[in-house]
Amino acid sequence: MTDPVNTPEPESTPQGAEASVPLETEVERDTVTVRRAPRYSRFMTLGALVGAVVALILTVSFPANDEFDLGQVFGFLLLACAAIGLALGALVALIIDRATARRAKAVTAVHETIHPVDE
Repeated sequence: MTDPVNTPEPESTPQGAEASVPLETEVERDTVTVRRAPRYSRFMTLGALVGAVVALILTVSFPANDEFDLGQVFGFLLLACAAIGLALGALVALIIDRATARRAKAVTAVHETIHPVDE
């Protein structure tokens, strides 16, 4: 929907335009949906970090293994726990996104464009 409104003289002149040129303002109104959404990357990063901490705790909580040293055990556990933490972080973000989608609101956005009148 466009509502043109003619204004003979603006209060301030745009750069490069003369003061005597009549200007036209077009006003467009649109209905848009506004809602909050989580940042997936932050949830996934936090999940991977929690997985790394869990891997460290599991590495030091079990007795030493004769076949593998602690660095190897931590590396294996880090791969598994970080991947699981990453997936759980994404799942939590998805659940929060679905819950906040219910509270979305429709609002009216107004966009004004000012340009010289074509005669």
